[in-house]
Amino acid sequence: MSELYGAIEAGGTKFVCAVSDKEMNILKRVKIPTTVPEETMAEVFKFFDENPVCAMGIGSFGPIDVNKKSKTYGYITTTPKKGWANYNFLGEMKKHYDIPYVWTTDVNVAAYGELKLGAAKNNESCVYLTVGTGMGGGAVVNGKVLEGFGHPEMGHITMRRHPDDKYEGYCIYHKDCLEGLTCGPAVEARAGGVKAYDIPKDAKDWEIEAYYLAQACMAYTLILSPEKIIFGGGVSKQEQLFPMIRKSFAEQMNGYVKTPDLDDYIVHVELGDDAGITGCLLLAINAAR
Repeated sequence: MSELYGAIEAGGTKFVCAVSDKEMNILKRVKIPTTVPEETMAEVFKFFDENPVCAMGIGSFGPIDVNKKSKTYGYITTTPKKGWANYNFLGEMKKHYDIPYVWTTDVNVAAYGELKLGAAKNNESCVYLTVGTGMGGGAVVNGKVLEGFGHPEMGHITMRRHPDDKYEGYCIYHKDCLEGLTCGPAVEARAGGVKAYDIPKDAKDWEIEAYYLAQACMAYTLILSPEKIIFGGGVSKQEQLFPMIRKSFAEQMNGYVKTPDLDDYIVHVELGDDAGITGCLLLAINAAR
């Protein structure tokens, strides 16, 4: 029996597959374009046929079914990604490899990776938010990934509008939800089509962005009381956002709840692009035990 552990970070653009030993040393890693299941999964199976593992953690783009009581547990469900809607991801993996699995979202595995080895290390809880092409979030509470009948959809909470924001919102479902007002395409549309990295750092656009992200941080603070709120994704690489988010958070919270020092509470991802794959491997090692 192999003593290696497998990870799949399944994104809408690419899959990252990796194999590690129990000390979390990554021995093999491959990136596979996300095209259609027949093509992408053939490459996934080829990789793990050549690199057998004893357990696997999978963090997938969604929405996915994480309810073990559901008939469609393990499926990618209502995604607009062509070919992937109602795809039995976990079922196909189990047909090929009879091993223990952990199945959850890409943002949940990133949250778990950051909790154990990243920005939230030595804590028991955190929220991880990714702001990029879309906007999503995952949480770990008391050391466990947060799930219920489904998984959190943190990007789709309704926002109180910034008084100077006239942009209608990008989300096709809700318009002015958190994703609809803060994702990369929303930032660029609000700026008249200017790419995010070309928007001046002192532009009003960033104040508006920070207002919404701070408002979200306040909501998650009041509901979950995490020990850290961690931002990843392309938009969060705008370093000027963090002081603005913390300032707006303090203004909007208005002293109601005492939080940790905001410089240590609202922070940037520490593991970078490895947060998700790290979380997958850690969960695989747990599953094997």
